[in-house]
Amino acid sequence: MVDLVLRRARIDDAAAPVDIAVAGGVITEIGPELPSPGIDEIDCAGRVVIPGLIESHLHLDKALLDDERPNRDGTLAGAISVTAELKRGFTVASIRDRARRVLDLAIGNGTSVIRAHPDVDPIVGLRGVEALLELREEYRGRLDLQIVAFPQEGIIQAPGTLDLLRESLMRGADVLGGCSYNERDVADCRRHIDQIFDLAAEFDVPLDIHADFADDATDPRFAMADYIAEVTERTGRQGRVTLGHMTSLAGQDPARRAATLTRLAAAGIAVVPLPATDMHLGGRADTANIRRGIAPVRELWAAGITTAYSSNNIRNAFTPYGNADLLDIGLFLAQTCHLSGPEDLGRVLAMATTGAARVIGLDRYGLHPGAPADLVVLSCHRLSDVLLDRPDRCYVLKAGRIVARTTRIRELLPAVPA
Repeated sequence: MVDLVLRRARIDDAAAPVDIAVAGGVITEIGPELPSPGIDEIDCAGRVVIPGLIESHLHLDKALLDDERPNRDGTLAGAISVTAELKRGFTVASIRDRARRVLDLAIGNGTSVIRAHPDVDPIVGLRGVEALLELREEYRGRLDLQIVAFPQEGIIQAPGTLDLLRESLMRGADVLGGCSYNERDVADCRRHIDQIFDLAAEFDVPLDIHADFADDATDPRFAMADYIAEVTERTGRQGRVTLGHMTSLAGQDPARRAATLTRLAAAGIAVVPLPATDMHLGGRADTANIRRGIAPVRELWAAGITTAYSSNNIRNAFTPYGNADLLDIGLFLAQTCHLSGPEDLGRVLAMATTGAARVIGLDRYGLHPGAPADLVVLSCHRLSDVLLDRPDRCYVLKAGRIVARTTRIRELLPAVPA
């Protein structure tokens, strides 16, 4: 029996609106004027409906720290240093409270799934993982939370981290993270990579690695993508590895970049640019022709690499901005990567829905029968306008249940007679 029908939903600019039937939290049928009456109905009135948005890379444990201590020099090293000091005062409760504020924002903005990267290291221990394990249960039914055990401080230069990562996975973390550039030299970067691949194989979990986060690749610690592709193929982990940031790709010469992209595609490695952070921290040492590096999205598409984008950080030393709104981040990505027009903007939007679902391993996702009824009804009437209009999220549905609503009245008043 149908539980809910969304009437007159726009899911394709080239076609008439359709109805979407939902039962048991799943889309059961899409078509014009479906006859099945639902227990409940939403009249979309020709407004756009998209799948729930997916934050494929977000640091909930470090969110909203900028009021406590900003990053004065604005560099990546400065952000890591400031945050390392603040982490010494973290408690499970403080992490949980800040993360809740971001989760509530994200739900209201149409997000259905988040892959979160809590730090795991001798400074903070497992407090971030513990807080997010609690929140994963607390928010179940409103938002799905994947947890990545993330060694921000490195592994080789932070003894004891590998054991903490193993403990995180034993306690229920879903994914193993890495931070390949945050070691002292190239040899240690490679050891870092080898160790996380071994641990991921031990627990049979995916890998999500912060990699090559620099303005260029002159420092070889920020040119690990080819080695990661080599290890991925050698260990048979194709399709289970994601790389975040990858800004140094934009600083390589075209031939070298093309060769690296070919290797990443062959290894089935996904790439997630994080434009708000990548633009904010990049180019700090430049005095002229300041670089504003983001991984080359159009070239990633052309190479056939699975791509998504995400907020990364919310109002902290890495990114002092943000409202957990993926449509805002998508527009910013388009503006900074020379992407425009309906086709480009449609692909950018897909990076936050179906593309992100592929990145984080969701098989049945999107707008089709059998997919979860994670849906967002927007206030605009054309898909090509979704990023441009910054529309309200009129209804946010998780598994067919309304979890957030936005109602806004805007009234233009007539001119006052002179």
